Amino acid sequence: MADAINLLVLPGDGIGDEAIAQVRRIIDWVGNQRGINFNVEEDLVGGCAIDAHGTSLTDDCMDKALAADAVLLGAVGGPKWDNVPFDIRPEAGLLRLRKEMELFANLRPAMCFDALVDASSLKPELVSGLDIMIVRELTGGVYFGEPRGITELPDGQRQGVNTQVYTTEEIRRVVRVAFDIAKQRDGKVTSCEKANVMESGILWREETNWVHDNEAEYAEIELSHMYADNAAMQLVRMPKQFDVMVTDNLFGDILSDAAAMLTGSLGMLPSASLGAAVDGGRPKAMYEPVHGSAPDIAGQDLANPIASVLSFAMALRYSFDLGEEADMVEKAIENVLAAGYRTGDIMQPGMTQTGTTGMGDAILAELDKLAA
Repeated sequence: MADAINLLVLPGDGIGDEAIAQVRRIIDWVGNQRGINFNVEEDLVGGCAIDAHGTSLTDDCMDKALAADAVLLGAVGGPKWDNVPFDIRPEAGLLRLRKEMELFANLRPAMCFDALVDASSLKPELVSGLDIMIVRELTGGVYFGEPRGITELPDGQRQGVNTQVYTTEEIRRVVRVAFDIAKQRDGKVTSCEKANVMESGILWREETNWVHDNEAEYAEIELSHMYADNAAMQLVRMPKQFDVMVTDNLFGDILSDAAAMLTGSLGMLPSASLGAAVDGGRPKAMYEPVHGSAPDIAGQDLANPIASVLSFAMALRYSFDLGEEADMVEKAIENVLAAGYRTGDIMQPGMTQTGTTGMGDAILAELDKLAA
């Protein structure tokens, strides 16, 4: 890849700094070893931006995010900023990034490394080798639909209203993302909704079928449909039946958290939020770990950087078509875990406990072995 890849790195708050510091080492390794020109710039988001600038995201940082090929985020928030005005809270910066970058598809993988099979609450045979990708629509549905609110009725009762709303294109664009990802995997997509009781579910199913039946590049995708409540049950009963799942904002919120816990290590998992392709090129994208800022362990070299490193691997795969490099990063992490290295959050009897920097050292050592 001759052109430079422009990455905006936003470490954020809490353990974000420490985890992202290890990601920067991995970025440098991949760039040097594979001849890839990464142009990396850092800025502030979240509570640290409030402290420095009085707002959780400056206009200048927003402009940098829009200009970047991808954004790598650490974590935002913490009790220090619990009482700041609602419109400048740390999470407001994250929401602004998602909104102005028009990131409509959230990718949440649920992977179970063999070395961590025993950490799952399910039987080892159910989760060994688990590798699911859940694609969640991120900007529509019941979280954003109008009308919404709480009103008082004439008889004195109160009524809360949220409205589930989707349009044709909102559904089609996120379904295309799921189909494109499935083409890089096993070619199977399960679309989840409640078409039996919700008109929005009927529309979701019809528009998903339309994309599959009318857009030639997806003809080879194996498409199936499942009611969302049954999907939740099947995730616990037989999770490896799924490859890619695509669903709306509400059901995606629930199913992705359920799938994440099948791995036994919520703090190990990455995520991505994708937008539309810009001028026919790369889509806008932001990559971030699922875990939070964990201020209680910040600055103590205790944080697990693996989710942040895996988020970078997702960027390699889904933003830059560098699947081989992504495979190397993921394999290095697998080898480190197989060798018994653990940070405190995933520590198991008989394993070797290490810190944030030590885990980064171990991953880089494995990358060196893989490249040899």
